[in-house]
Amino acid sequence: MTTHRIGPPPPPFDLPPVPGITLPGTGRSRTRPQRAAALAAAWAATRVGMLGLLLVDRVGDSGVAGEVHTLYRRWYEQLVQGAFPLDDVTWQYPPGAAVVFLAPGALPWLTYFQAFVALTLAADAVITLALARAGLPGAWLWVCGLPLLLHLPYARYDVQVTAVAVLALLAVHRRPHLAGTLAGLGAMIKVWPMLTLLGTPPGRTTRSAWPAAATTVAALLGALLLGFTHTLEFLRQQGARGVQIESLGGTVLQIARATGWPGSVRYQYGAFEFVGPYVPSMTKLSLMLSVAALCWLLLWRVRALRWTPATPYDAAFAATLLFTVTSRVISPQYMVWLLGLAAVCLTTRHTTQRPVALLMLPAAAVSALVYPVLYDDVLGGTRLGLLLMVVRNGLLLAAALLSCRRLWAATAAR
Repeated sequence: MTTHRIGPPPPPFDLPPVPGITLPGTGRSRTRPQRAAALAAAWAATRVGMLGLLLVDRVGDSGVAGEVHTLYRRWYEQLVQGAFPLDDVTWQYPPGAAVVFLAPGALPWLTYFQAFVALTLAADAVITLALARAGLPGAWLWVCGLPLLLHLPYARYDVQVTAVAVLALLAVHRRPHLAGTLAGLGAMIKVWPMLTLLGTPPGRTTRSAWPAAATTVAALLGALLLGFTHTLEFLRQQGARGVQIESLGGTVLQIARATGWPGSVRYQYGAFEFVGPYVPSMTKLSLMLSVAALCWLLLWRVRALRWTPATPYDAAFAATLLFTVTSRVISPQYMVWLLGLAAVCLTTRHTTQRPVALLMLPAAAVSALVYPVLYDDVLGGTRLGLLLMVVRNGLLLAAALLSCRRLWAATAAR
């Protein structure tokens, strides 16, 4: 007697079981939409919360949103006149940043603040979609990690810059020319996205990406020099920066202040910085450490022999971590960059940076406590404020050292 099988036909090839989920047919084709829906729901819920915090934030010269309401809008009004800010100590960004500050003008039916936040939210969505297509673990890190910074990411322009860097990294393997173009654009906006090209595999990928980046930088800089006045004014202001209280060097000076060092904190160049004995020496030390970091990265590039699909991601993450911890400024919004790059690393199972990427979550959470939640303690140098800075910068320093160690061990010659 012939028996007939009742139910859906077996899949054409073996699929791994999905724990906790029993579905007819192929588990993969039906569970992926569910996972994508869960990611979309998490993104929507967390972003509503972030926007809610932004709405109740104090409006005007104070509060997290104050920079957009006053500083960014003032720059916008100057840029639409065809001139970069002149003799403005707060203008310290490459000229490509003008593209971001002028962009809200494309939404004239909204106020400048509303348009800026809308474009930032759109950039956040682009990052999430790109990461979801590349690998859901990375998308989840981004979706869950960004809200740890509360509403700060939507009141700064770092999400837009991170979107350019993330897209550049994800394009490295299949479209290196596009990756180079995006990296060049990002470098003209905030310099660090050029690090996305550090780990491009030797050969055709590097020969396509690096010239494309250089061409983009030259073309955009030329256009801005022709279209605006005072295009390079930012160099003078950037060179005058001191040691910000939130930097690694600032943490050293905070500890020294707690033990009797006579220095103090002053608001200058758009940030709270230390003034007093040994501050110039700390500034020079930070610059020397940044140069040392660059030398190590160049040595790694020369000695690297083993390349995996994750190497460009891992190298960009390690390089950005190094330049972050050696910087004279480690503002809380820098965590937006690190979360984005960490998320890209987690899109591939070949990454060496998984434990380092996970360290970004507690570092982001502590950064939110540093600013804006307990910033008065940080400014006052209280025990709580000092503890927060030691923990946050300690996490970043440990992450940078671990990242470099794992990158070298996985790729470089012994």
